[in-house]
Amino acid sequence: MPEIKIDIPSTFAERIERVAAEENESMEDMALLLLRRGYDFAVTRPDVEPDRSQRPGARSDPRLDWWREAKFGLFIHWGLYSIPAGVWKGREWPGIAEWLMYRAEIPVEEYEPLAARFNPVEFDAEAWVALAKRAGQKYLVITSKHHDGFCLFDSAVTDYDMVDATPFKRDVLKELAEACAAQDIKLGFYYSQTQDWHHPDGDGNDWDYDPAEKDFDGYIEEYVKPHVRELLTNYGPIAIIWFDTPKGISERQSRSLLELCNELQPDCLVCGRLGNALGDYATAGDNRIPEEVLDLDWETPATINDSWSYKLNDHNWKSSGDLIRKLVDIVSKGGNYLLNVGPTGAGVIPQPSVERLEAVGRWLEANGEAIYGTAPGPIQGREDLRSTSKEGVVYLHIYDWPADGRIRVEGVQAQTARLLAGGEALAIDGSGDEVVISGPAGAREEAVTVIALR
Repeated sequence: MPEIKIDIPSTFAERIERVAAEENESMEDMALLLLRRGYDFAVTRPDVEPDRSQRPGARSDPRLDWWREAKFGLFIHWGLYSIPAGVWKGREWPGIAEWLMYRAEIPVEEYEPLAARFNPVEFDAEAWVALAKRAGQKYLVITSKHHDGFCLFDSAVTDYDMVDATPFKRDVLKELAEACAAQDIKLGFYYSQTQDWHHPDGDGNDWDYDPAEKDFDGYIEEYVKPHVRELLTNYGPIAIIWFDTPKGISERQSRSLLELCNELQPDCLVCGRLGNALGDYATAGDNRIPEEVLDLDWETPATINDSWSYKLNDHNWKSSGDLIRKLVDIVSKGGNYLLNVGPTGAGVIPQPSVERLEAVGRWLEANGEAIYGTAPGPIQGREDLRSTSKEGVVYLHIYDWPADGRIRVEGVQAQTARLLAGGEALAIDGSGDEVVISGPAGAREEAVTVIALR
């Protein structure tokens, strides 16, 4: 059996040791059992977990019409974790950087002082929104409060926020709200309603606080709800509240949050990670794309590299072609693509993210007709292409152009075919439910070539 060595926080090792003693197991056997359970959980999770699904009746809710049309949004993970960027006390921690406090079990008293160092003088709300615009994204969602508990907005509920605790002293959400309104991009707020490693009654921090002594219901009523009220009162029209990691939140608590959002801003959508299958639309797992069309309104949140927030040594950037194909794949199955960037502690979106978003935007300039406002097309399950449809037009998104230049599809009838980029007409031969399209040898984009069939 191969030997694997893993460095873990000493407090976590002590907890495993206690569990091993209670179960009369050795540390090695208990660690193996926990690893096995974690593996089983990871590989058996569905693409859309039941508790993150869509509430009954939402499938036909017209409040989602703009979202169904939009297809593509920008996610932004930004906060105190952008300063250490995955490194704590000289050690680079594995995994996503915004989970550094949890993975390293950093005490609140050691993590809090990061706020005094958070001075993102290069932050430019207008530039961030303009990038989303160039990328062809129609909405933007930013982490107003992630699991580390720090608030990017000016809150009367806590001083652990951007205005009160940092030298920057500016409400970045207010500036983003103004920029989104000016550039016609819809604004959404991510808010961690269950996990909060800073608050003594929030979920997750069991190295500073005893889980048995937590008043989670009080945390929801006296901390989360006042925050949600501020977010949906102080920043104008908000398109989405993007809750996250529902974990053990009860149906009563999820429903009360949904009702509060509906009361404050009836048109604001609430994502599926509210929990208990009460969201206005379903949320797939991170970077997960279902294998087939789902009879749901759903969204995949995804990263451009590996980490969501800025991580100093994460250079595993997906290519722009890969991102375009993922967009096409998701839309062809009826979903939306929420693609993330992680700005630095100074407030700069990394250049590799900028370059890739702009490349996707250039592709959408030529091919957006086959993305925005479309439904899944009639051809599904093929590796070499995807299909979308709109107003009687079937769009073939060709991943792999055949060597002979002839594309054969079944299940569609068409009289004409044209390249969407440039409009060049292609020869078409239809017989029954099979169509054969002949294209020139060079008729393909770098990532995906789109053919419109009528």
